[in-house]
Amino acid sequence: MLLTISTTHRPATDLGFLLHKHPDRVQVFDQSFGTATVFYPEAGEERCTAALLLEVDPVRLARRAGQGGKGGKGAKGSPDFSLAQYVNDRSYAASSLFGVALADVFSTARGGRCAARPELAETAIPLELVIPALPCRGGVPIARRLFEPLGWTVGAEPVPLDPDFPEWGDSRYLRLTLTGTVRLADALSQLHVLLPVLDESKHYWQGPDEVDKLLRSGAGWLAEHPDRELVVRRYLGRRGHLTRAALARLAELDDVVEDAVAEAVEPDAAEETRVPLNLRRHEAVLAALAEVRPRSVIDLGCGPGQLLARLLATEGIARVAGCDVSVRSLQSAARRLHVDRMTERQQERLTLFQSALTYDDPRLAGYDAAVLMEVVEHVDPPRLEALERVVLGSARPGTVVVTTPNREHNVRYEGLTGMRHPDHRFEWDRAEFRAWAERVAAAYGYTVELRGVGDDDPEVGPPTQMAILTRADTTTTEEAGR
Repeated sequence: MLLTISTTHRPATDLGFLLHKHPDRVQVFDQSFGTATVFYPEAGEERCTAALLLEVDPVRLARRAGQGGKGGKGAKGSPDFSLAQYVNDRSYAASSLFGVALADVFSTARGGRCAARPELAETAIPLELVIPALPCRGGVPIARRLFEPLGWTVGAEPVPLDPDFPEWGDSRYLRLTLTGTVRLADALSQLHVLLPVLDESKHYWQGPDEVDKLLRSGAGWLAEHPDRELVVRRYLGRRGHLTRAALARLAELDDVVEDAVAEAVEPDAAEETRVPLNLRRHEAVLAALAEVRPRSVIDLGCGPGQLLARLLATEGIARVAGCDVSVRSLQSAARRLHVDRMTERQQERLTLFQSALTYDDPRLAGYDAAVLMEVVEHVDPPRLEALERVVLGSARPGTVVVTTPNREHNVRYEGLTGMRHPDHRFEWDRAEFRAWAERVAAAYGYTVELRGVGDDDPEVGPPTQMAILTRADTTTTEEAGR
């Protein structure tokens, strides 16, 4: 299986720094199932192309299986192999094998790390990805459904069963070309997940740790994908319990409103319908805001804009703003809110802008209320003090509503190991959150009220905790202007 990655970013040879593979060298990486080779068919200032070629070795797969490895079924520990062990389907699950090889060979690039070009690693650059032969169950429509929402222009051409006999029709293979301006780390993570999704086949047994793998690789894009249910089901081999666990974590833990998690699994496996935690979080935040009746609200770390839509629909709120460090999230928010179809008066009510909450920005000030919903836990602890100073010290809204996970409740999530989201830098228990809220309130002249969101478990508390910080001298911006 072959993948080529091309860019016209100038100088194009910076692709070598991003991939951590020198354009002048051919590098070979042994895998348990074959050999992966990285080479550069072209490397110039205007265009550079890196190629990853995987050659699957069925014999190596069979021997590994016989020794109890992850290659597939076999007689563990047996030194004797039958012909049937060498003739198997594992070498044909090429997409899954290729995804494993890609993750191994480009592990540093996929993590978005590049000491030589750190700014470039965080920048979206023009990319063209080509896979000449890719198994795809569902053909061209499925390829478009999966990649187009991620910003790719998709070129997908069915490969005929036999060019000499067109009447035989097309095979299930496609020539896939993806063109777009995308961060390289995101492109590699998307391929790592979506290649086996297209094929709907994996070469190894899937356990509970597959959910964590999926959420790590899908961080930053899977939650916003309109076909995330399809991605989750196919990636997890339609295993009901894993699918339910992944969708529940996306719906409840990754700030995604999901109206029908149960509909995405087998009808007989669906449990009693529950209101998603994220929806309850939205309701709790809106209820807290209704108590202070702000005329202007800013959503700090607004993501793809679910809460913004609710704020715009709330009577009495005249101005709404959303800021986020991610340009892609702001673009998603603009699409969700149909900004391009808004009237001039509607557009005057809404402001979207990019900003980092750890740096002073005058655009953050001037609002009656601010919301930090599932945001603080994404900030590195050494930078948390800067966020406190910017929001409570400089912007100084009259009311600040903060929500964050309750770490104690994590034991109630089946299959969860570690923190709830791969991008979380920390998670507080109830005592830690109370101590933080009381400290910052006292430091910046606010009073604080703590509440829980979600069912209050008698042993571990609610899944989400909320603090309502109210400035002692609070007045609305409209009142201040009179």
